Order: sequence, then structure tokens, then C-alpha cells
Amino acid sequence: MNKLWMEKRNIAVLIAPGLLFIIGMVLLPTAVALYLSFTNYDGVDYNLFNLSNYKEIFLHDSIFWDALRNSILLGIAFVVLQHPIAVLMAILTTHAGKWERPLRILIFIPSIISTFVTSQMWVSLLNVQFGLLNRMLTAVGLSSWKQDWLGNPDIAIYSIIFVAMWQGFGYAYLLYYAGIKGIPSELYEAAIVDGANKWRYGRSIILPLLMPVIRINFVLAIVAGFKQMETVFLMTGGGPSNSTQFLGTYLYSRAFRDGLFGYGNAISILFIVFCLVVTLIMNRLLKKDVGEF
Repeated sequence: MNKLWMEKRNIAVLIAPGLLFIIGMVLLPTAVALYLSFTNYDGVDYNLFNLSNYKEIFLHDSIFWDALRNSILLGIAFVVLQHPIAVLMAILTTHAGKWERPLRILIFIPSIISTFVTSQMWVSLLNVQFGLLNRMLTAVGLSSWKQDWLGNPDIAIYSIIFVAMWQGFGYAYLLYYAGIKGIPSELYEAAIVDGANKWRYGRSIILPLLMPVIRINFVLAIVAGFKQMETVFLMTGGGPSNSTQFLGTYLYSRAFRDGLFGYGNAISILFIVFCLVVTLIMNRLLKKDVGEF
């Protein structure tokens, strides 16, 4: 009995720091944000507003829904465009021989460079007057293709999506690369002996065994779409005409620019709810048992 008690006490001591961290840094701030979301808190004083903030968001705040649409659009772009390319590049890298290490480093470099640096680089490249992209289009006789890539409300969102995918490509690639490297080479040799070509090997062996990695990566991609802020804030600030607002930038704008902290907290609570719902849906859709290898 004493031994059992000692084991439980040791377990409690080991998990206590992590539990206190979760309570203090996650649960408590979330509880405070939930409380303030029912108020008109402006940084100094507040009164209870009941559901006024949520009613305003759901019934009258069209910018919030545009921001949510942009976040979902970015998450879909991650899943549909970025990740298939990341899987393909991961497969190609593992078969690159002596070029494997240089390629791996080259692909991952954009993800470790400061977001501020890469954002300002793309702002310069996409500048309507002296940007390299428009100058290249002019040089090859495609002047009619020149655009105000960050100043046109109809185009700016797609420029932001492209830059966000470029910046985050390395992390998606790295997870798929690690998953592929974990597949035993014996399976490839056995498939070759059985007469399977590379396409059949990839479709019947690599992809099924990568499903756990794919599930995690898809969830991270969708959540990353909801969390997108730094790149947008540095490149467009949510403009022009709020066409590139995302949930993160809109939350910041309402809370810190407009001083509506209660309203900003209401957006943050919905932000958390959306992320949880998307995570649950993605886990259920991609739930599939795979054999061990």
C-alpha cells in the first residue's frame, strides 16, 4: 500500500509543473478572455454586455466573416496546394543521392528566416512600381500582366496566400520527409521484387504509411490558416479595404487599434472554438488505422 502511495505521489510531482503551466498559461487566460468577451471592456472600465459582442459579430460584422473566409481559404490552400508538393518534394529528396542534404537545407531555409525579413522581401518583390516581379514581366514582353499585387483588393489575398505557403513550406516538407525516412527500405526492395513500379509503391505503401503524418500535418495546416497574422500584418496590415484580414489581424485591429478589448476577446473565443471544431472534424475525417512497420 505504501509503495502504491509513493508511486502516485511521484507521478503527481512529475506532472505538477506541466499541469500548473497549462492552468496558468492556457486555461486561466482563456477563462479571463471568456469573461471579458461578455463586456464592453476598453482597457480601463467595463460593464457586462451579456451577448452583445457575439450578436454584433454574428449579425452585423461582415469583416469578421471575410476574415474567417480568408483563414479557411488559406487552410485549404495549404492542404490542396502546399502539401501535395511537399510530399512530392520529400519523396524526390530521399532519392536525390548526394544532393539529398543540400536539397533538404535549401528547401527548409525560408522557414527559418525571420518572418519580418521574408515579408519585407516579398513586399519589395511585389511592389507595383519597382518590384522585381513586374519588372520581369515587362522584360519578357508581358507588360499586360503587371498588377498591383498588394494594393488591388481582388488580388492581394492571393499574394498573401502564396507568400504564406512559401514561408511555411519547409515545416510541412520536413514532417513528410521524416515520415518517409522512417519507412524501412526493405519494403521498397520487396515491392520491386514483386514487380511494383515507383508509382504503385508510392500509392500503395508510402501514402498509407504516411497517413498519421498526413493527419497531423493537415490539422496543423488548417489551424495555421486560422492563426495567420505576422505575414499579413507586415505586408498589408489587413488592407486594402480589409480584403486581406485574417482572424488574427482582425482581432488585433479591434482590440488594440480600436480599443475594443471586450469585442477582441469575443473574437478570440470564437477563434478557439473554430480551431477546436476544425481539429475534431479533421481527425474524424482522416481517422484511419495503419499497420506498424
